[in-house]
Amino acid sequence: MDEQPPRSLYQAIAALIREHVDAQPEVGIILGSGLSAVAGLLEQPTVIPYSALPHWPVPQVEGHRGELIIGRWANHSVAILSGRAHYYEGYSMPQLALPVRVLAALGVSRLIVTNAAGGLDPGFRVGDVMLITDHINLVGMAGLSPLRGPNDPLQGPRFPDMTSAYDHELANLARRAARAKKITLREGVYIMLAGPAYETPADIRFLRLIGADAVGMSTVPEVIAARHAGLAVLGLSGITNVARLTPDEGQVSHEEVLAAGEVLGPRLREIIGGVLQGL
Repeated sequence: MDEQPPRSLYQAIAALIREHVDAQPEVGIILGSGLSAVAGLLEQPTVIPYSALPHWPVPQVEGHRGELIIGRWANHSVAILSGRAHYYEGYSMPQLALPVRVLAALGVSRLIVTNAAGGLDPGFRVGDVMLITDHINLVGMAGLSPLRGPNDPLQGPRFPDMTSAYDHELANLARRAARAKKITLREGVYIMLAGPAYETPADIRFLRLIGADAVGMSTVPEVIAARHAGLAVLGLSGITNVARLTPDEGQVSHEEVLAAGEVLGPRLREIIGGVLQGL
């Protein structure tokens, strides 16, 4: 699936999901590596394994449960994607965008994307939460786009504007929620690399030079698909490791990322809960 699948596929998957739940979700939430605990506040949850949904990209990486959970949170009907697939697992960009397309077909109008990211800003610390104010689509600049192929104008415009990829109103709600809970909320630019190898010190120096504050291997295809479909987007990065510029500073590992998720989960729950209460 190197090109966008037909709208009929998204609608068919959405219809299958509606056989399990009556509620129409208003908000979609995507949880990154080690952040599944964020779903713990959902009331009356209905859990659907990704493997039960046709053509759905199923993650194979530890820390991604691979479940669609629909329930209520802060008086809103919410659809949570507990875990995501990645380009490095062999999926195409349109495949990675499929879950967002299905959320839009279900009626979701706002999307909250979270991820585990490496901190490039020297001031960031493990456990920080960063509000994504913009992103650099380094992978997309090389031609890999979830919008590749014929465009269906009923799904979105051929050339979607990404000037305001991240919604200002949702960002302000996140800032307010963080202040209310006395959580330090960093802000910055997220950059996506294809992975799965972590960055070299030379990579890190380059990424800093072009204006990136946090780096990861996801999120951007989902945001592009969401904006193409007209969804408002809030992006939050959990800083799970910080830039290492010499071998003496130690090595980065996925285990480190998952361990940091234990700290970040409660903080993201507080911020997302505050955003939902403010809607």
